[in-house]
Amino acid sequence: MTLIDYVDQLHHVLAAAPGPSGAPGVPNPGGGVAPPGVASKVLTILQWIAYLATAACVGGVLYTAAKMALAHRRGDDTNISQLGWVFAACMLIGSASAVVSALI
Repeated sequence: MTLIDYVDQLHHVLAAAPGPSGAPGVPNPGGGVAPPGVASKVLTILQWIAYLATAACVGGVLYTAAKMALAHRRGDDTNISQLGWVFAACMLIGSASAVVSALI
């Protein structure tokens, strides 16, 4: 028997074992449920964080653009990679909820 066969056998044994409620299988909590009265407060905090992150993205683009303008005036073009990192951060912040939803 190979290691994969042993792991597969262990998986079947664990899946058939009774869970805490006596039902067979491993319990699946799903996405969870927020405690009463907490969901709206957590959502408000997440909205504030999203607002601040969006403001930081706009500030990052403006700061990088100003640095690029000054560097161009001096004949230096070394800030293009910084703009790419700022854009990557903007895309990650903009798609944060979709990324988390895909991973959960």
